[in-house]
Amino acid sequence: MSGSPQQTRRVILASLVGTSLEWYDFFLYTTASTLVFGKLFFPTLDPFNATLAALASNAVAFVARPLGGVVFGHFGDRVGRKTVLVVTLLMMGIATFLIGVLPGFDSVGVLAPVLLVTLRFIQGLGLGGEWGGAVIMTMEHGDQRRRGFNASWPQVGVPAGYVLATALLTVLSLTLTNEAFLSWGWRVPFLLSGVLVLVGFWVRRRVSESPQFAEIDTKGAKAKMPLLEVIRTHPRALLSAFAARIGVDVAFYTFTAYILVYITTTLGMDRSVGLNAVLIGSALQLFLIPAFGALSDRVGRRTVYLAGVVAAAVWVFAFFPLLETRSFPLIALAAIVALITHAAMYGPQAAFIAELFSTRLRYSGASMGYQVAGIVGGALAPIIALKLFDTYKSTLAVSVYVVIALAITAVGLAIAPSGQDQDVRVPQQA
Repeated sequence: MSGSPQQTRRVILASLVGTSLEWYDFFLYTTASTLVFGKLFFPTLDPFNATLAALASNAVAFVARPLGGVVFGHFGDRVGRKTVLVVTLLMMGIATFLIGVLPGFDSVGVLAPVLLVTLRFIQGLGLGGEWGGAVIMTMEHGDQRRRGFNASWPQVGVPAGYVLATALLTVLSLTLTNEAFLSWGWRVPFLLSGVLVLVGFWVRRRVSESPQFAEIDTKGAKAKMPLLEVIRTHPRALLSAFAARIGVDVAFYTFTAYILVYITTTLGMDRSVGLNAVLIGSALQLFLIPAFGALSDRVGRRTVYLAGVVAAAVWVFAFFPLLETRSFPLIALAAIVALITHAAMYGPQAAFIAELFSTRLRYSGASMGYQVAGIVGGALAPIIALKLFDTYKSTLAVSVYVVIALAITAVGLAIAPSGQDQDVRVPQQA
């Protein structure tokens, strides 16, 4: 059972708008933590440790995301996908707006970073529940032969959110003095979230519930404790989803977050160089992610996914030498190719993970496998990269770290139970 083509398009639009706004909020914090938060919320530390503390506060969201996946995954499998997606959008938008009005350390002392971390935790809860629902809604409404393409659209929310967040921060950083940017300029994109989230709320309220969930609900076949049942019946699928995501996250946050730290602190270049390079690569991902998702419908999820893993593992050894040229065209090339390899992994990833679980358990299973990996992958990647370079004084150590993480992803792909050619309503074997 699937929705009409018109309803499918509406669901895809609603998922894309919602995830774009949530990732806009999320990346605002990630980018600001590398550029601003160290100075404003941890000014008593030296520059290196202040940046490290800001990145650590950023990592709090990754710890919260699995909890959000568990809580909202449960209600998504019990109450429905649509209601949960509205709640998660509001959580993220309100938390982001409040970050924009937070006083700094100079005004309220240690309370400032405490409030910052608390709001980042709430952001993580919202995003933890968002991803699974958005992916599942698009996949369960659409043509089952186009699951890879349909499910890839919520993934487009990542580069869309990044482009929007980074573009605003870039314009502000270029048009304002450094003092003005640190004083109030960085707050503007956070405050805009309050307006943008109303748009997303309106769009999401207009979509219908997943027809496959409605079918399960009508038959009285919903799981009473979805997560416990997932752990009992789908352990292999959970392990596969967990491993398959780790390398993708580590590569992505190295290519988009650590690049900003490396360019500004190690190479001594202006922050706009790194921001603009990643912005160009992210803009290309808007088209590449659905293209790779569609390709996975034709040649298989694992084939496209693994090609991206191999390409990223090779490119990471060219990535840092290109940055070290201090030439913007070559820095842009480094970021663009890096994000092309990421798109090849990220495009088929949503359908690959969601297909591992049956309808009655899909929200909990997909969310848990995906979000737990974020702690090991995305949360720690910029911090580990920073420490590795500080210890070994070489980017080679960072590159090896990325390759090890990508190798784990390859193992996750290899151990996955087959699901692409089967009816997604039928439970897959553990």
